[in-house]
Amino acid sequence: MTSTFTEATSTQSARGWMGAVRLLASTNPLLTLSPQQESWLEAANLTLMPILTQGKTEPVFEGAVLDFVERLEKQLNSSDAAFLTGPHVTLADVAVAQVTVATLASLNMSQVPPKAFAWLQSCLAKLDQVLPFSSIPGWRMFGLHRRNIWKDWKDHVQAGPATTAPAPAAVPAGAATLAPATTPAPVVTPAASTDEAAFEDKDNVILQKLTEAKIPFDVYGHTLCMTAEELVTKVPVPDATHAHTKNLFLRDKKQGHYLITLHPDSQVNTKDLGKQLGLTGKSNFRMADASILDAKLHVKPGCVGPLCMAMADLSLDDKERVNLVLDQALLNVDTIHTHPLRNDASVKITPTNLQTFLKQLGVEPVILEFGKTTPGEAKPAGGGEKKPAKKPQQQQQPKKNQDDKKSNKKGETLLALQWKKKENFPSWYSDVIVLSEMISYYDISGCYILRPWSYKMWELIQDWFNAQIQPLGVENAYFPMFVSKDRLEKEKDHVEGFAPEVAWVTKSGDGDLAKPIAVRPTSETIMYPAYSDWIQSHRDLPLKLNQWSNVVRWEFKYPTPFLRTREFLWQEGHTAHATFDDADDMVMKALDLYRRVYEELLAVPVVPGYKTEKEKFAGGFRTTTVEAYIAGSGRAIQGATSHNLGQNFGKMFDITFQNEKGVSEVAWQTSWGLTTRTIGVMVMVHGDDTGLVLPPRVAPVQVVIVPINSKKFTPEESAPYCMEIFKDLQAAGIRAKLDDRSLYNPGWKYNHWEQKGVPIRVEVGPRDVENKSARIVIRHSGEKKDMQVDGMGESLKATLDTIQEAMFTKAKEARDSHVVKVTDWKDFVPNLEKNNLVMTPWCGGEHQEWEEKVKEKSREESLQARGEDAEDEKTATSVAAKTLCIPFDQPELPAGTKCIISGLDATCWCLWGRSY
Repeated sequence: MTSTFTEATSTQSARGWMGAVRLLASTNPLLTLSPQQESWLEAANLTLMPILTQGKTEPVFEGAVLDFVERLEKQLNSSDAAFLTGPHVTLADVAVAQVTVATLASLNMSQVPPKAFAWLQSCLAKLDQVLPFSSIPGWRMFGLHRRNIWKDWKDHVQAGPATTAPAPAAVPAGAATLAPATTPAPVVTPAASTDEAAFEDKDNVILQKLTEAKIPFDVYGHTLCMTAEELVTKVPVPDATHAHTKNLFLRDKKQGHYLITLHPDSQVNTKDLGKQLGLTGKSNFRMADASILDAKLHVKPGCVGPLCMAMADLSLDDKERVNLVLDQALLNVDTIHTHPLRNDASVKITPTNLQTFLKQLGVEPVILEFGKTTPGEAKPAGGGEKKPAKKPQQQQQPKKNQDDKKSNKKGETLLALQWKKKENFPSWYSDVIVLSEMISYYDISGCYILRPWSYKMWELIQDWFNAQIQPLGVENAYFPMFVSKDRLEKEKDHVEGFAPEVAWVTKSGDGDLAKPIAVRPTSETIMYPAYSDWIQSHRDLPLKLNQWSNVVRWEFKYPTPFLRTREFLWQEGHTAHATFDDADDMVMKALDLYRRVYEELLAVPVVPGYKTEKEKFAGGFRTTTVEAYIAGSGRAIQGATSHNLGQNFGKMFDITFQNEKGVSEVAWQTSWGLTTRTIGVMVMVHGDDTGLVLPPRVAPVQVVIVPINSKKFTPEESAPYCMEIFKDLQAAGIRAKLDDRSLYNPGWKYNHWEQKGVPIRVEVGPRDVENKSARIVIRHSGEKKDMQVDGMGESLKATLDTIQEAMFTKAKEARDSHVVKVTDWKDFVPNLEKNNLVMTPWCGGEHQEWEEKVKEKSREESLQARGEDAEDEKTATSVAAKTLCIPFDQPELPAGTKCIISGLDATCWCLWGRSY
């Protein structure tokens, strides 16, 4: 872009409206945004942009816009300044004004208070002379790329029959009443419009590949669309010779992965698809979820198209490779419009040029003829099936919002969860962790950004854990994240256990390293050479170290944020002892701390026990574990492990010491670790259809105070009372927040903090001030009650403890109801199908061959019960059962009881289940 101020030219990219504003602000010190300006931008982004991008037209959204404009008016009236944050126009003024006018135009709204009207006019009337907005392509998707947007709206208003817009020089004292025009001014310019400015995204891989291949194409930006139906409605093509694409990403566990690209009017019958494709054997095509879509095509749902095949690994075998199927009806049009890995832009390309590009990639699409679609039949690629939209009550109602998962009510954030926990658990989980501001996705598959809300939870776990291990004599340290190949491969069993997951550094700059270096998958081989140097005598023992670090394990299974990621944060303890008993005591103490993290902090019940020989830590003597249960998916998950390493690593790394008699001995060692997986488990166990439900002990904010401000109860009136409550809560040791932001109404704040899982909300209205009380709302139960402010801090402190206990009790009851004893194999798989954990008699953890037999037999019978032939070998959620642990707490085992699979005498009870 070219700066109006410096005339310097640079090429940069940004995502979305806020990204474009911040990008522009970074180009010149004069445009730097102050915190107050940022707050206005955030308010516009949260209140107006969803209305603009989603094409909302219902009256409730007009109300939201009016509320926003009234806040603008109030701000402008509160000072003598002509602009939002001072006497001079700022980037925030111009950006917010643009979005405000565009939203008013999209809703055909006609009333604007006088100060706000004058402010809008001042900001935008001479936009060409102020800032180079048309050179920011990211704004085109919102219809904000047109410099004459003010003129469009003003002319549109003047065209109305009632009155004309007020002249700039004489703004009336009352509200400026602007009559609606007969036709609303469009917010988004149609794709084929001649005034569409060129779209720029120089970093886009698809556009680069098309250019390198010398394929003729055009690209344009448009409003963000998640589905084909939304795209057809909001981004109309010129005529029937043009067509958008509708894409379905399907998988069959036996037949493989298929990207089906259709004409929007076509439909796919997945039951007949295998026959159409000429596949042998039974097929059972289902929509693949977002994680598989990301792993296979490196694209997000809503951004899929045939051009994504440029991202596919064509070297994979038939079962793993993505196959492309094209609709003949799509190839019959003159111009195809399809996404280039992003759903705020489309590429215009002829069918011939598309096929030429695919041929250059080495992709040979299957071309089929499909039938015409019926309303509501098609679904977006990369997601699970949604519930069918409700039929409108009257035929006259517009169809625009029939596809909405749920309609928004006044005060809602417009970012409600799109999935129910019981309907589509994986999609619900993804919604919760993103919309509650726990994570953001990253451009490397399997890697995620932990946002402050989730990282604070990890810090709270860290603080508690550090306080517990220090009395045990454990000290914190830090070791490098790289390990040489020689060290990593020193312990044969250990490296074989991690070999598939190790990430290697092989280059430095443009040159190759003489020897590859591994990125830490775990730290035994990094730390133990140092232990060998430090430990010489029995006086050097015990050595107890802990480190908080990151670990990289290049998982090949489909990633799940927090649960299965390529990089994660963890705590790992490593100790060395003079005797086996001392080491084993440390193992058990560490494991009990993990139990307490889950049960006392996260309110998640766990089952402590021993891992079998097959499941124990590679190279170790014995592994202990705590196993949690996720009721929403019916699966168990390994919570944390503590290992007795025996003397194996001591022998490998020469960790020896002279005992009190001067005799050399090998040290006994332990290792134990807890990861950020804990956070994901907590979300899955406690979350609901509104969002997070946080146990108080790990909630970044335990109590939020929300004043119910209005014209009759102003912020100035509520502030002293709310601040008194806030200070009382802080004095009681409660992590509290006073949400006194004036840019959001109380209803919006309620939804926001409920979605983030804050345990208690304190509502303060004018009657509460009169009564010296406040309304208390409990997140996990929905309970509401009034409470006197006198002594509120101590009262709510006790309430938080009650909430913590209630959440644990609820989770434990859910877990216990799904643990069943089974002594006959015929009852084993049926109970797995009921989402149960199964406790069975077992011949012992050393019998690996029978353990494998259970796994294979349960998989076979489960697939048969489901009518499926096979499952994806790389799936992270197999239907097969595995041993979870041999619980410490063993039920009575009558003499003569036989193992459920081998028929041998049982020696213990073993807990089985499907696991993450």
